[in-house]
Amino acid sequence: MKTVKGLHEKMYTFDNANTSFKKAAANKRFHEEVLAFSMSKEDELFRACEELENLTYKQGEYTVFKVWEPKERLIMALPFYDRVVQHMIVNAIGPVFEQRFYTHSYACREGKGMHAASNQLYKWMYELMTAQGLRLYGYKGDISKYFASIPHEELKTENRRYIGDRKALYLMDNIIDKNGILPDGVGIPVGNLTSQLFANVYGNRLDKFVKHTLHIKYYIRYMDDFIILSPDLAQLKEWVKRIEEFLEEEMKLHLNPKSTILYAGNGIDFCGYIHHPEYRKVRKASVRRLKNDVKHLEAGELDREAFERKYKSRLGHMGHADTYHVTKAIEYELLFWEWEQRESGLLVPA
Repeated sequence: MKTVKGLHEKMYTFDNANTSFKKAAANKRFHEEVLAFSMSKEDELFRACEELENLTYKQGEYTVFKVWEPKERLIMALPFYDRVVQHMIVNAIGPVFEQRFYTHSYACREGKGMHAASNQLYKWMYELMTAQGLRLYGYKGDISKYFASIPHEELKTENRRYIGDRKALYLMDNIIDKNGILPDGVGIPVGNLTSQLFANVYGNRLDKFVKHTLHIKYYIRYMDDFIILSPDLAQLKEWVKRIEEFLEEEMKLHLNPKSTILYAGNGIDFCGYIHHPEYRKVRKASVRRLKNDVKHLEAGELDREAFERKYKSRLGHMGHADTYHVTKAIEYELLFWEWEQRESGLLVPA
């Protein structure tokens, strides 16, 4: 496979820096660090261009924190300046990788995403189970601690299968090596733009093995979660064995013990939805979180503005599944609560 050169000079143009600033600042223009950067924006962008051109860029220190939704994760965030620089790098190298990625890999890619992944799985299940009448089995695979387990040397080797620009690789290697509080030589921080790209690059090794070596037709991946469908249970078990061996021996990764083979007729949990051949449901946890938000609003523990942001987001997610009765019940509860508030004089009409 021919590697691509001439990428380094694309990174440090002022146009790329300005575009990167806009991307990094999207929906965050009034954040304190973005406002501070904007006060000397031109100087900062010229500095970024100069540091990338001269290979003197040194990545800043991470701020480490946890998030608990949809599950507990450790996030390591860089200063805003570094996020702009990462956009400058990814703008140059991203297209090289993108054109060689597997079609049905859906995480952190333009035009893809969770809903597109869900739609594709739903389509396959309908075709196989409803249209063809097959008894279908699925394997729900989960790579254990994926971001924190990616080995640096193997990732760098994979990058070199695509890119032959020594200066671009030097910058990429430095970002990979400076991985915050993770152990030396392993792991990339969740939250980095480059981490999202590199995780897809490394995951593409699995995609190529599944498609070109095992020749599995119905395979879909969303970062560290993947689904395989087959009406042949024995064949599915053999594929799983081969995949587990490949991950451990070739990629130095491991499957989570919760990975399992299941009967597709009971539903397949993937990308936030429970998929059946003719309908989709949201996870019970999603409904529970929405109901908890309503309870916290009613108890005065969540202000109206914060509630509205969460409410719209959760309804947007639930709107892609068969949740009419659930969402209507919650809507009526909110209307009744608002009526009670107005009657008691606690809520002023808009």
